[in-house]
Amino acid sequence: MDKILFVEDDESLGLAIEFSLKSEGFDVTRVTTVAESKLHFQKESFDVAILDIGLPDGNGYDLCTYLKSQSNIPIIFLTALDEEANVVMGLEMGGDDYVTKPFRLQELLSRVRVQLRKKLTTSVTELISSSIKVEVESTKVFKDATPVSLTNLEYKLLLTLMSNAHRTMQRDEILEKITTGDEVFFDENTLSVYIRRLRSKIEDDPKNPACIVTQRGLGYRWDQDVIESVRSIPS
Repeated sequence: MDKILFVEDDESLGLAIEFSLKSEGFDVTRVTTVAESKLHFQKESFDVAILDIGLPDGNGYDLCTYLKSQSNIPIIFLTALDEEANVVMGLEMGGDDYVTKPFRLQELLSRVRVQLRKKLTTSVTELISSSIKVEVESTKVFKDATPVSLTNLEYKLLLTLMSNAHRTMQRDEILEKITTGDEVFFDENTLSVYIRRLRSKIEDDPKNPACIVTQRGLGYRWDQDVIESVRSIPS
């Protein structure tokens, strides 16, 4: 199920759009402030974000910049600001689409689906962070240009953390992403073991990790910037 981060401080409009999106099968997290948005984004993965611009504690432009600095999530602005300058600013700040109020619900749904289809037509081929490089298609990992030998689960763990850079991932979320039905034995204690093993292979100082840091009581976070190389997939 595709997950949408929906940021709208107008209560009645927000509830109506949230209901409609859920009725179409989307998993919607609706929030009303910049602070709430960042909090949820740090804890969860989303497939698309719909942002109002005028918010009680900031604006959608700055929120868009923040979200784009953390991931390649598609962003749709949904706002009453319909001046050309506002549209241009929204797109230049990293927005992928701009819908002005009033609008038809089916138009919004169509634009959400367009962004989701676009996301499916690109593929990350390489991740580079600090001294670590991951060649995704060949599943090869390098540290300072030297090949690093990882087990299948270690590789999936590394890829999951790097793909969510600067976001603390809870242990159960990590487990959900890296295990399959035949790996039900894989629990939080086992995860801790794999984290230690992975650190021993990629960290300069595994006892004082700079890449995979522990957020006590929550989980783990890849604490370095990640550069993604993206390839278009022919449709």
